Amino acid sequence: MAVRIRDGSLYNINRSALSTPAFTNLFQVDLNVEQVGDGTDSLKEFLLGVGLTSDYITRNIGIGCYEASLPTSSFATAEVKDNFQGISQQFAHTRFYVDSSFSFYIDKDYRVLKLFEGWMNYISGGAQRNENDKAFYRRMRYPDSYKCDNLYISKFDKNLTKKITYQFKNVFPKSIQSIPVSYGPADVLKVTVTFAYDRYILLQ
Repeated sequence: MAVRIRDGSLYNINRSALSTPAFTNLFQVDLNVEQVGDGTDSLKEFLLGVGLTSDYITRNIGIGCYEASLPTSSFATAEVKDNFQGISQQFAHTRFYVDSSFSFYIDKDYRVLKLFEGWMNYISGGAQRNENDKAFYRRMRYPDSYKCDNLYISKFDKNLTKKITYQFKNVFPKSIQSIPVSYGPADVLKVTVTFAYDRYILLQ
């Protein structure tokens, strides 16, 4: 039987789990959208059309991420009441993956903002009419053409000896939060993007 209460002071308890905690400010985000889409109808070609350069699109955009969320998941459950009298049980039947938000610094050329706005326009840009046309409409692309597997977030220690990495599968930007601007003391312009994804993989 496991011992639940120990005699003696806290000094006698094994402190290895508490002596080296992980810190929140040691992480890195890797994001590359170069492989999204196919051929002349790829996301890269679309972004080139809105003024971004090939060099910027192919580099690691995640380097400008200053705040992120490690992905999490939960189970949807079904309740069963008839197996044992007076006792209800729950069983998992579906795993849900919670959307993750990433916050980025916006550079003076607004390239980060153009990239994510461009990505969302690419997703809903199946229509061929001009946006100024009164008859303009949106038609969503097929998921395989706009989802990406190249979003990673790594959490590590200061010595880079221990690391945990999450890879997002079939990720795409779901929403861009409003960006407040105001008169007064200047601050760095920032944008927060919420990503939806099918699942994540925990890499060692």
